[in-house]
Amino acid sequence: MRTLISETISRIGKEVLLKGWVNTRRDHGKIVFIDLRDRTGIVQIVASPNLVEGLHSEDVIYVTGLVKARPGKLVNPKLATGTVEIEAQKVELISKSADLPFDMSKDELDVELPTLLDYRALTLRHPRVQAIFRVQEAVIDGFRRALQAKNFLEFQAPCITPAVAEGGAEVFKVKYFEHEAYLSQSPQLYKSLLVGDFERVFSVNKIFRAEPSVTTRHITEVVSLDAEFGFIDSWLDVLDMQEYVVRFIFDQVAQKCPKELAIFNATVPKLSKKIPVIKLREAQQIIFERTGRDCRQEKDLAPEDEREICQWSTEVHGSELVFVSHFLTKKKPFYVYPDPEDPTYAYSVDLIGRGVEWSSGGQRLNDYQQILNNTKEWGVKEEDIELYLQSFRYGVPPLGGFALGAERMTMNILGLKNIREATMFPRDMERIDVSLRKNNPATGK
Repeated sequence: MRTLISETISRIGKEVLLKGWVNTRRDHGKIVFIDLRDRTGIVQIVASPNLVEGLHSEDVIYVTGLVKARPGKLVNPKLATGTVEIEAQKVELISKSADLPFDMSKDELDVELPTLLDYRALTLRHPRVQAIFRVQEAVIDGFRRALQAKNFLEFQAPCITPAVAEGGAEVFKVKYFEHEAYLSQSPQLYKSLLVGDFERVFSVNKIFRAEPSVTTRHITEVVSLDAEFGFIDSWLDVLDMQEYVVRFIFDQVAQKCPKELAIFNATVPKLSKKIPVIKLREAQQIIFERTGRDCRQEKDLAPEDEREICQWSTEVHGSELVFVSHFLTKKKPFYVYPDPEDPTYAYSVDLIGRGVEWSSGGQRLNDYQQILNNTKEWGVKEEDIELYLQSFRYGVPPLGGFALGAERMTMNILGLKNIREATMFPRDMERIDVSLRKNNPATGK
């Protein structure tokens, strides 16, 4: 029966069967040291040269051996199994690896981002890369657990839709038999519709944005963490729920991923007792006063503005995250709820953290006639959103919600420089699995 590497520390004096990959090999004359890796960790194998002849990194092997305690002076504090080693009695080669294109044994892979992604099947084996996605798993799981605790129902939104929820031209058109359809930009219409059925819903869905550019913050296929709920008293209820979810996620990451955070020398973002909330124009005035850069008439915050307002929030409020509200109604989708005191601006809110937008959300319209009026004004065809309209025709309570990007959250928690590092299989205008450019070294084409 197989023993996992993490279990070896409790099996001293016993024979075990280990199964894994050769992580590194070190030859010392009559003795060879193999660092064996499985999904639970790494352990040192001590073997005679004849047992491991021809083995090298990433070969899959089975090792039968005796678990022995290391002498005190030879304990490796860097390994969870550093107090033991395995005296090999039998080694079986199960699958032979080709020669590696780069050294996988280093703590950090010494390769550029394109190479890291072109050889994704290989680089995903590296502990530092794996740590990224263990943190991401905790982010997604934290989101799910937080909302389940508040009696939200999880649903799966369709990826093929008859209409564009967010507006704009940045969509992927698909031929749906004899009809035109789109890859979903957002599950917004479906989650709003479902508030009329279940009151509280959330989804973990892929969304698609035909971003015609290559930036460090954008990719075309994203894991969107969406939540929507009804019977709110005001748009501030949406902020309270989002703050609860974000705090829950941070707690989950801190509890479940201390080793992964340590690999990146990272911490979850610092929050004050309450995440500060400011209006867009207030944020722009603060930026002008701090930097002299006049963005006070702009419709949104530029990347340098997001960084500056986060710096202000950290310095003044002790919070690395800040809510920015009241964006121009006309620049938002047709379902946004305008501020009654000034309908020019909407109850629309972005959460900005560590200099990058993390989420968007706010209060939505629930009055059927007002929604109909907006569809005409925004140029939305009623027949394209008939199912959404159907729900509101039969009564939907005051509602609101938000959407978080799993990759962006992961990127910013770990301090990564590019969102592609936080995406297991990133898509952009230059990549589907591997680079779309010619002369790709990973494919030879």
